[in-house]
Amino acid sequence: MRTRIVRIGNSQGVRIPKLLLERSNLADEVELEAEDDRIIIRSTRQPRHDWERAFRAMAARGDDLLLDGNAPAQTQWDEGEWQW
Repeated sequence: MRTRIVRIGNSQGVRIPKLLLERSNLADEVELEAEDDRIIIRSTRQPRHDWERAFRAMAARGDDLLLDGNAPAQTQWDEGEWQW
């Protein structure tokens, strides 16, 4: 599909046809990236948006164990005073 670059105030822009917007699921806010001879438009993602799913998958695989398993034993303060 072809379109033209149009003037928008002091800038220029591209009108994206409704069909392409619907197929790409782009929201109101997007990320732009220039790469060689192209401009890439992609949906923005919330930071850590998919962490919960990843953590659940890690737990299911048993891959969520502490990495410092050889750490010294807890002190009395750790056991009695520390609160999460």
